[in-house]
Amino acid sequence: MKNKLFTGVATALATPFIDEKINFKVFEEFIELQINSGINALVVCGTTGEASTMFQNEKIDLIKCAISVTNKRVPIIVGTGSNNTLSAIEMSKTAEKLGADGLLVVTPYYNKTTQNGLIEHYKSISNSVSIPIILYNVPSRTGMNISPETCLELSKIENIVGIKEASGNISQITRIASLCGDNLPIYSGNDDQILPILSLCGQGVISVLSNINPSLTLGITNSFFAGNFADSLKYQLKALPIINALFEETNPIPVKEALNLLGFNFGEPRLPLIKCSDNLRNKLKALIK
Repeated sequence: MKNKLFTGVATALATPFIDEKINFKVFEEFIELQINSGINALVVCGTTGEASTMFQNEKIDLIKCAISVTNKRVPIIVGTGSNNTLSAIEMSKTAEKLGADGLLVVTPYYNKTTQNGLIEHYKSISNSVSIPIILYNVPSRTGMNISPETCLELSKIENIVGIKEASGNISQITRIASLCGDNLPIYSGNDDQILPILSLCGQGVISVLSNINPSLTLGITNSFFAGNFADSLKYQLKALPIINALFEETNPIPVKEALNLLGFNFGEPRLPLIKCSDNLRNKLKALIK
């Protein structure tokens, strides 16, 4: 069995902005809160972190900050994916040099490569670094799905140690588990499917929900791994209303508003994303209360 980067909950950290710049003070305080809550790992420069609208120097500064504040207390996983393989390689090397514990690499988007192209893409990235890589499959955003058969081929690469599965396709996830077994640990990429994926030998979740309620998210995973499946189900069902609200508009629009409502001052998303609608804000306010 491959060594896992983490088991349990990794928070896909939102990025706080103020006057179009990263609010590092808030970011540092938020990391401390996450670690003190018992979270198992942290992801920076991911979808929720708005990496797609950040400049290279901003990403580097954010990674440095997260690694410094965390100080090896939990793993730091950095999103380094791109639809340009050479850019993904460059960013992956940079993250490794800065001290990242692992990488989260989304499928190349827009280009519409083949499954064999996906294999070559990931092989090229994995050959460029020595730290662990988690694949990220989110077809609704990228227009590209990693097939179970492709997962099997990629699972043979030593430093590919997991997949974040956000396809929403439980049948596909079941087949990945069947084909790959312990060679490709599966992490839920959807907060409403944490328990179903855990039941398929999943190892945890890379979560949006845990930004605003780490204890509830950890309740799902901790209860499951303790063998208390009834409590795990209770927490999963309890979380559904807020999970649904967090994805009613494009992530991370709702979670940033929820964090603002909780008093963290995360600012607004960068264009082309905009702040959430008044109706959703009122719904989030009621759910948080």
